[in-house]
Amino acid sequence: MARTASLSGFPEWLPQERLVELHVLDTLRRTFELHGFASIETRAVETVGQLLRKGEIDKEVYGLSRLQDDDDSASKDDAHALALHFDLTVPFARYVVENAGYLAFPFRRYQIQKVWRGERPQEGRAREFTQADIDVVGDGELPFRYDVELALVIAEALSALPIPPFRLRINNRKLAEGFYRGIGLADTAGVLRSIDKLEKVGPEKVAELLQEELGATPEQAKSALELASIRTEDTSFVGQVRALGVQDELLEEGLSELEQVIAAASAAAPGKVVADLSIARGLDYYTGTVYETVLVGHEQLGSICSGGRYDALATKGSRKFPGVGLSIGVTRLVSRILSQELATASRSVPTAVLVTLVDDDSWIAAQKVAAQLRGRGIAVEVAAKADKFGKQIKYADRRGIPFVWFSHADGTHEVKDIRSGEQVGADPASWMPPAADLVPQVVAASA
Repeated sequence: MARTASLSGFPEWLPQERLVELHVLDTLRRTFELHGFASIETRAVETVGQLLRKGEIDKEVYGLSRLQDDDDSASKDDAHALALHFDLTVPFARYVVENAGYLAFPFRRYQIQKVWRGERPQEGRAREFTQADIDVVGDGELPFRYDVELALVIAEALSALPIPPFRLRINNRKLAEGFYRGIGLADTAGVLRSIDKLEKVGPEKVAELLQEELGATPEQAKSALELASIRTEDTSFVGQVRALGVQDELLEEGLSELEQVIAAASAAAPGKVVADLSIARGLDYYTGTVYETVLVGHEQLGSICSGGRYDALATKGSRKFPGVGLSIGVTRLVSRILSQELATASRSVPTAVLVTLVDDDSWIAAQKVAAQLRGRGIAVEVAAKADKFGKQIKYADRRGIPFVWFSHADGTHEVKDIRSGEQVGADPASWMPPAADLVPQVVAASA
């Protein structure tokens, strides 16, 4: 089970826990690259003005300053002041604008980095955490088909992880905004922010917010909540929305887009995708498709993967770079995997073999044996002291090293599997451990 961090909100992993995190990262990286996404890394620091261009999260941004500031240093209210990025989408938009002349569009990128957010720490919410993002950005236009493709990529990536079943919940903000506009609610962004609180505060409280803060009538609040209650695993949501009797051009556009996404995604990942018309996403830069993902049976953890379409986040004069992307909360996922023991690493160290010493003079020869083994990709340690063999074996056992190597005066060698006690002759030029022991394996609890 994962330890409690000594500094709240800043988790650290033990070696065996870190191996689980690395397995998650490697799986995501491999899946993204199989789909043609290129890796980039952006700086950890952005200007306050850049970070706060979209969305209302200024209270969560960590400002950056020296302990002893110069008299002329920027204040936290200065747009040029520096702060740590709170997500990877806003820095990516800046990256695209600054490097547009060097990129081939549509540009497909994945990015795995730490981000910082000044939230109240709780399970699933840390102040420092790792995100894994994928995005496709176009120059001037971006075909809607990428909205569909990203849902398929994420479903494939999550399916490869040692996690419980998940539900990729998808909506479209054009659909929602058009509907609200069609029932006479002009502040569609405000309605979206209220609907986004539905799972936290419940429908009655959301109805109050709509009426008290946005001036909605009881009938309008009821209609907005009726829309948000629609959930289907196929395209039948289209008929349910039309049955509500609201007419609007933007609504029809969003309805058509969401129908395309759900039709393709539900066919490729049946049972894992749902049209959920309560999904709004709190950040203002989303303009079309929006995604949220929850683990079945772990819904209280919140979304483990979210994102959406953004048409105006990245601009350069009259030039626009529309995009669509999703972000996986790696730290949130790993924390739940560890706390619920959903998966474990087969050992805590990469080392597969400990080469023992007969005496202190045998260290050089032992290093030569280790070099031969390493040349074939076997992780090896050489004992530091010529203790009794029993003590050297105990050291390997304590470290979780499965094999111990013995070299004899006549030039022969033996290797011992300390788990089974089996000891056999071996040649350092050809011996290989079983494939399952070559590197630590991360095994799901159900396996």
